[in-house]
Amino acid sequence: MARVCDITGKRTQTGNNVSHANNKTKRCFYPNLQKKRFYIAEEDRFVTLKVSTSAIRTISKNGILPTMRKAVAKGHLHKSFLKPAQEA
Repeated sequence: MARVCDITGKRTQTGNNVSHANNKTKRCFYPNLQKKRFYIAEEDRFVTLKVSTSAIRTISKNGILPTMRKAVAKGHLHKSFLKPAQEA
């Protein structure tokens, strides 16, 4: 399971731990990802996304559907998330 935000595309960054003696060892900086369920009122369904906390704020401001459309256009989110689930 990749540590990548579905909306913003934020991913793990690498850097160094730097000691007082200026020794450097590799480390990772992880994005603050949360697994969150959003309700799409227009389609009367829920969608679960792995999003960063900044993406949650963006969704609160702009709405889930416009934000998802923008993420699909940028290539961060697969277009199958926009289609309603097939009825069985």
